[in-house]
Amino acid sequence: MSEEQVLISERPMDGVAQLTLNRPEKKNALSHALRTELVSELAGLGEDDSVQAVVLTGAGGVFCAGFDLKELAQGDSKAIFAEARGYHHAVHTFPKPLIAAVNGPALAGGMDLALMCDIRLGSSNAQFGQPQVRFGIPAAFALVSSVCDQGTARYLCLTGNVIDAGEALTRGIISERYDDRARLLEESLACAAAIAEGKAGVSMKSSILEMQPGLYDI
Repeated sequence: MSEEQVLISERPMDGVAQLTLNRPEKKNALSHALRTELVSELAGLGEDDSVQAVVLTGAGGVFCAGFDLKELAQGDSKAIFAEARGYHHAVHTFPKPLIAAVNGPALAGGMDLALMCDIRLGSSNAQFGQPQVRFGIPAAFALVSSVCDQGTARYLCLTGNVIDAGEALTRGIISERYDDRARLLEESLACAAAIAEGKAGVSMKSSILEMQPGLYDI
């Protein structure tokens, strides 16, 4: 495995693809390279008729810590976020069912990434929050409030506080919680396989996208 391989793409079973954010030493932070690779892989999978559902997870103990802080500090943050609209659009409008296997903290842009997926399953050490607001970076309130209730969305987006997997399950941010990463990945792949076997997932996703407001522009 090359250190430059920031995204791992696999086909673990018929009809299912697995994408793994592969920057564990950087908490799978969304660098420009990782965002570009993710957009490219999703474009290819969207056109691949042999794939009916996709599982997205993170390498190591973190799902995704958000945008790469080093890149933000060294560059023009406004320009970086403006350029990232294409990435948000690609994830949020991916034409096939996308399952987030949230294996650890999903914070700031990492939470956004999980929320842009259709289904979220979490391990017991998953966490969710918008801590970037404490540093003056706005939260994606419209996106957060499209997944959970308004009270939870306002709490997360105004305080920057982080909630654990149990609270996320109670508040509807994840649908199931599993004790460890291995079980989480196993169940996530089983969920994707069931969708793929059912044959209706892609057409159903198309209907969902028709009803969905343009929340990807965050």
